[in-house]
Amino acid sequence: MFTIYRLNADELDASFLESLKAAFPHKEIEIAVAETDETAYLLRSPANREKLLPAVTDVEAGRNVVEPDQSAFR
Repeated sequence: MFTIYRLNADELDASFLESLKAAFPHKEIEIAVAETDETAYLLRSPANREKLLPAVTDVEAGRNVVEPDQSAFR
């Protein structure tokens, strides 16, 4: 069995370890850790790239930027 878990390091806790133990009971496992670049991952898809690159250009130029009202979250 091969499984990839994608999570933030801050989410690593005892419950994560317990889930690994449950998924691989009495098995020897190998854990490899790599830092991910979400932007590169998202840009691999041509459809995503077509939408994201112009959006990045707009944000960098200050165009089409929407700032939602955050007062409800205070």
